[in-house]
Amino acid sequence: MSKLWNIAIVGATGAVGGQLIECLAERAFPVGKMKYLASARSAGDALEFDGKPVLVEELTHDSFEGVEIAFFAAGEECAREFCHSAARAGAVCIDTSGAWRMEEGVPLVVPEVNPHAIARYTGKGIIASPGAVTTQVVMALKPLHDHGGVERVVVSAFEAVSGAGKKAVEELQRQVTDLLQGKSPECTVHPHQVAFNCLPQVAAFGDNGYTMEEMEIVAEAGKILEAEVRVTATAVRVPVFYGHSAAVNVQTAKKISTEKARELLEEAPGVDLVDDPADGVYPMAIDAVGQDLVLVGRVREDASVVNGLNLWVVADNVRKGAATNVVQIAEVLIVEYLK
Repeated sequence: MSKLWNIAIVGATGAVGGQLIECLAERAFPVGKMKYLASARSAGDALEFDGKPVLVEELTHDSFEGVEIAFFAAGEECAREFCHSAARAGAVCIDTSGAWRMEEGVPLVVPEVNPHAIARYTGKGIIASPGAVTTQVVMALKPLHDHGGVERVVVSAFEAVSGAGKKAVEELQRQVTDLLQGKSPECTVHPHQVAFNCLPQVAAFGDNGYTMEEMEIVAEAGKILEAEVRVTATAVRVPVFYGHSAAVNVQTAKKISTEKARELLEEAPGVDLVDDPADGVYPMAIDAVGQDLVLVGRVREDASVVNGLNLWVVADNVRKGAATNVVQIAEVLIVEYLK
């Protein structure tokens, strides 16, 4: 019998935490003891894992005794406060938030792209998962980079409201209902009405005019690809519940034809080429929801620049963009490093 692992999920009652629970069960991760951790207001609630009830416990610095892998799905503030406590207790922390992504000595990992980076977890006992847009974009870039050397990338991201959490999903639902009933929508999560609208702001703006989300995409892509790639990004919140989409313009050192790009993408792990636009076949957010593949289509050469390509990249931001990615990291971890 293979070894079973004692697991904790921090933020088990949230959107990503709930998806994590589903992904662990779906992928038959070898779980021994399961611990759900959340804020005091959720303590005592009963959730299931693989058909069995598990009581939610209040998260404290003493919550990690006996835990071997701790998944963090509760935001940056929580990760910064509790990851070190978990690591000191002997757990390997795998974090979905932005708390550690650019931290020196913390690997930033997409298993289909840079699984070897997981080996560096021993420095701080923490592994970071990138933002959802970064994850899907680098999965499309990886085969092109290996073949032709990606030099510059322009990302225009169209992000679903679920990227801002459960309350944002509920806000969009309320706004749609209110507007259809002739009422004025209330804005509590987003700075402006998001229903039937597009907001060119995801996260707070920095002094350079870019949002923190945009600058994270810029920084994270280079760290994961382990290359000096020039990246610029614009992130837009759109009235879609689940599924991020991105228009990606790529320049490579070596010319890659449309045909070759399609061939490379067809062979890339975790990528599904959906590209027959003449017949109306291309990736859409509704197609990505509920699965773990990154869908890529609208592949075409960009004649306005040297060695340019355009791609349309779509993925489920809560699954591959967060929960599934950290479970995949854990799968590599237990096979290669925690044996």
